Amino acid sequence: MSDRAPAFARDVATAAYYEQRAKEYDEWYLAQGRFASLNPPAWHLEVSRLVDLVGGLPTARTLDVACGTGFLTRHLHGVTVGLDRSPAMVAVAQSRLPAGVAIVGDALKLPFADGAFDRVLTGHFYGHLPLDERTVFLSEARRVAGELVVIDTALRPGVEPEQWVERMLNNGSRHRIYKRYLTSAQLAEELGGEVLFDGRSFVAARVTWSSPS
Repeated sequence: MSDRAPAFARDVATAAYYEQRAKEYDEWYLAQGRFASLNPPAWHLEVSRLVDLVGGLPTARTLDVACGTGFLTRHLHGVTVGLDRSPAMVAVAQSRLPAGVAIVGDALKLPFADGAFDRVLTGHFYGHLPLDERTVFLSEARRVAGELVVIDTALRPGVEPEQWVERMLNNGSRHRIYKRYLTSAQLAEELGGEVLFDGRSFVAARVTWSSPS
């Protein structure tokens, strides 16, 4: 870690990075281009398991926060709304949600009424948030829904659990992004919920609240 205070959802440079990355974001999920070294057979299998997890969630009114390109969002059943800070990401997600809606919005100030959804889902967002942003996000998720499902990146041996990572785009530009890596047990403990997925590359956990508050 550097002396720079960690930030993600409120960081302007991070927002600019994801706006530029929208057109190539799915290369990571698909192990293509610069990500072809991700051990494709094992990687594809785990991505497939993750898709099955999302597709197997009960039908519900779901808000996917930081939906990105909608790679996972499109597998949800029921009324689906995707929200992302990046207009470019939202444009791709909307093309994948013919029966749903994707909108540009602030994950730390969700533009919805209390209890508007049954579930909030978020993939590869929570693990980027420093403590102050996590606190706000969890409060907002609980306000708008009675359930939260978090998917994120697994902590692997030899990896620092909290760090600034350098990301490179296909145009060669380099960007520093705040990132945490989590075990499934740690994620479930932080949420106060249960483990849903414990893989080599991905983890997921769910928490339910008696009522939105």
